[in-house]
Amino acid sequence: MGSDQENQKTQGTGRRAILGAAVFGAGGAVLGLPGAAEAAGTRPAGQGGRGLKSLPVPTIIGHRGAAGYRPEHTFGSYDLALDLGADVVEAGDLVATKDGHLVCRHEPEIGGTTDVAAHPEFADRKTTKMLDGVATTGWFTEDFTLAELKTLRAVERIPANRPHNTLYNGRWEIPTFEEVLKWQDEQTRKRGKQVWIYPETKHPTYFRKLGLGLEERVAKLLHKYGKDGRNSPVILQSFEPSSIQKLNQLVDNPLVVLLSSADSRPYDFVEAGDPRTVADLITPKGLREIAGYAQGIGPTLDLVIPKDANGNLTRPTTLVSDAHKVGLVLHPYTMRNENPFLPAEYRKGSTADGYGDPFGAFRTYFATGIDGVFTDNADTGLLARADFLAG
Repeated sequence: MGSDQENQKTQGTGRRAILGAAVFGAGGAVLGLPGAAEAAGTRPAGQGGRGLKSLPVPTIIGHRGAAGYRPEHTFGSYDLALDLGADVVEAGDLVATKDGHLVCRHEPEIGGTTDVAAHPEFADRKTTKMLDGVATTGWFTEDFTLAELKTLRAVERIPANRPHNTLYNGRWEIPTFEEVLKWQDEQTRKRGKQVWIYPETKHPTYFRKLGLGLEERVAKLLHKYGKDGRNSPVILQSFEPSSIQKLNQLVDNPLVVLLSSADSRPYDFVEAGDPRTVADLITPKGLREIAGYAQGIGPTLDLVIPKDANGNLTRPTTLVSDAHKVGLVLHPYTMRNENPFLPAEYRKGSTADGYGDPFGAFRTYFATGIDGVFTDNADTGLLARADFLAG
């Protein structure tokens, strides 16, 4: 989920119950907000109801697994996220193969996340395509069969920030979504507790125009494995509202609309000629519309607390309270330990792979009342949550 920079009209059917969390006070001793201890819920796992309400708050979501420690969207990354204690694992970003299978990659272009460039047999597959209006050069999943993709191995996507992760380059293959669903069941049995996953439909308009619609394929697999109910441990997300609206017609799973920067437009809006931006979607009116077909939003952290020109945090917006008023949960993205990804005041030094003070940043974001957060470092997030709830 999310961009490298993090870096439609309502079609609600009325058949879905809103699974939103309780409205929390948007308070905190951080940034002049009162009542930090009350800003997040203290609901323990398994004691708050069913479905989304069974998750602890704030929920720690393993972003692409444990991407801070292993190449993302691999079973090595997913396993480690569970070992570290993540409440939910984002497994995975779903893209389509030439023969219609769903696989887990950050983008359909796989030059930066696999060893495809080292395979001479695929040299002629390198091409330039328009991906959501941007010329993108590389190798694309839709030009490979699943069997061909299975000959590739995953590599670290951001080696400058995570040189230690390159130790694991070449160890794991690309997972399919069906393999993830089987893995989820295996890990639930092995660990003695329900494992949750949080897949995303990636560039759904792009794939639909190729005749490789993602939503129908997702729904078919969820139905096959009995995971298409409102209390199923599979949360579905997308940056394109129309994809979530389509999924709302196909399955009963909890659904989340992802939101990028305020001035950006979802690509399905661009294709449909809808002039609205994310800024329109996060108004009370826009949030009410989203609540008609989804149970949550996944905003970039900058929509929760904007940064100034120097990268320092300013005052929180009203997004948390506005979303809670209409019953939506908020799972913003993405917390990472490395300096370049932290607000300026929480950096320590300037090295690209050096850790700053993520505990301070987690505390500040938790104080806004968010219901959870995506993080590449689930262990850090869990310790930060424990500190916050104890304080």
